[in-house]
Amino acid sequence: MWGVWYVRMVTPRIDLVEDVLPLAAIGSAYDGMAAGPAGMGRLWVTGAGRRIPNEPGLVMEIHQLRYFVRLAELGNFTRAAEMCHVAQPSLSQQIAKLERELGQPLFERLGRSVQLTEAGRQFQTRAVQILRLLDDTKAQLVDSPDQGKIVVGAIPTIAPYWLPRLLVRVAQAMPGLQIEVVEETTANLLKRIADGSVDLAILAVPVQAEQFFCESLFDEELQVVLPATHRLAVHSRLRLEMIQNEPFILLNETHCLTDNALTFCARHQWMPLVTAEIHQLLTVQELVRLGVGISLIPQMAATLDSHPGRIYRTLGDEPPKRSVGMGWNTMRFQTKRFQRLVNWLRQERERGELANWLTDPREG
Repeated sequence: MWGVWYVRMVTPRIDLVEDVLPLAAIGSAYDGMAAGPAGMGRLWVTGAGRRIPNEPGLVMEIHQLRYFVRLAELGNFTRAAEMCHVAQPSLSQQIAKLERELGQPLFERLGRSVQLTEAGRQFQTRAVQILRLLDDTKAQLVDSPDQGKIVVGAIPTIAPYWLPRLLVRVAQAMPGLQIEVVEETTANLLKRIADGSVDLAILAVPVQAEQFFCESLFDEELQVVLPATHRLAVHSRLRLEMIQNEPFILLNETHCLTDNALTFCARHQWMPLVTAEIHQLLTVQELVRLGVGISLIPQMAATLDSHPGRIYRTLGDEPPKRSVGMGWNTMRFQTKRFQRLVNWLRQERERGELANWLTDPREG
């Protein structure tokens, strides 16, 4: 039989330096957490690893929960340690200590990778809730519109091209804000938005996800990229029938840019001759230069590409486009600095500044 974690308040305050955190003080989200035999006792979460004198039960450390959640997300000790900024042996020791305290394994070790056990999956749900409540509590108590950190995540077809210009402009407009950048595919970005490790997502919209709100910032043309020596390079604008028999290079299915391109093709009843599916946009561009095929590339990437071996052309009178937007978790506490950043982005959108960065690489 599995019992219930009973969380008991030790002190009437929440210690924001994570010395001792009385979880009962921040809600009852932990009712029903799977644990050991019924009546096993209480869950203590500490930052320094000290046991509460004369109290039975488990001692868990906040950083143990953070390590566990990151390892569960990445499935690899090395990558998890890098993301947590600790040595791998240290992370492994803390995970093993957590498993000993729980009395059962949380992960199955599969060579270099790991997978959650059934107990691990149950524990993951509660660990994420605990960390989310802790982070939200800190944010509410230490909230300034002018200072603090915001984690901004962007998809790979936006992050290297548009995000740096955004960061420069934000630094000018809100110099007290600290922006941490995360680059992930849409699926992984939504997971990190859901678990609270990313505050604001910059991605192609619309996106349908639970407890996720998004809005458009600007539309962007997808342009045809050709080798500079291609027979179609003499045309300033291309028609769809000109490229229908050309070999086509796409990003693989994990990238939403592929969905944008294929949606355009389907709308025009065109099935491209896909010769390669690639993971990175820079590789697509290089394969085009070498004559392997042609592709559709976001305007922000085309604007920054100065290589003489590639040229970019608009496709048709109504070229393919994607909408770039921002999104966030509607269930998370929104700090004043987060609200200020979102409102600033909306103001820049209304002024047309965000779209201007697509045509002038010097902007930002």
